[in-house]
Amino acid sequence: MTLSTHAFPSCPASLGVYAVVPTADWVRRTADAGIETVQLRYKMQDGDRAKLEAQVREAVQAVQGSRALLFINDHWREAVAAGAYGVHLGQEDLDALSPADLDALRASGLRLGVSTHSDAELQRALALKPSYVAIGAVFPTTTKPMKSAPQGLDELARYVRMAAGFPTVAIGGVNLENMREVLNTGASSVAVVRAITEAADPAAAIAALQKEFAAART
Repeated sequence: MTLSTHAFPSCPASLGVYAVVPTADWVRRTADAGIETVQLRYKMQDGDRAKLEAQVREAVQAVQGSRALLFINDHWREAVAAGAYGVHLGQEDLDALSPADLDALRASGLRLGVSTHSDAELQRALALKPSYVAIGAVFPTTTKPMKSAPQGLDELARYVRMAAGFPTVAIGGVNLENMREVLNTGASSVAVVRAITEAADPAAAIAALQKEFAAART
């Protein structure tokens, strides 16, 4: 058996309320507020790799002593170097991985989450035996440009069934008002962006989201 057939390390069956934030400072704020899972989605500007590396290191430091599990979006080499819990890759990121890169990522021990937006993308992700799969966008979102139309709840439920045996994270327009119906599809976790980063009181928003998540689960 070659290394490329190995499954990535497992993560919790439910990652809870999963915050996606733009900076290491935001990682710290969400960790301090008791978030279960957080992803640093840092957009490197002007090719400033030193700043990127610093952001990843600071994010790893920010979750020390908290319960937050930290995933780094896109930048897997920096995530490995800094000792992050995991990395999250989009389909374009997978395209850029050579077989040697994929073997190195598996050997690192990092957990892997993969974004999916269609049947083909989901099947591709599952073939990698990742730690979890993200499914979206469920609802319209302005957070990032989307190449496909929102999937809606029925499609989300179908994708969750296709991904049986893997933790699933629903993403795209999820907020306090629609979280319960999202979780009713069987998705094991919800990723939240604007409902936290654009909240007047992010810590209070996280608490409310977690309360609703727990209520939906019971």
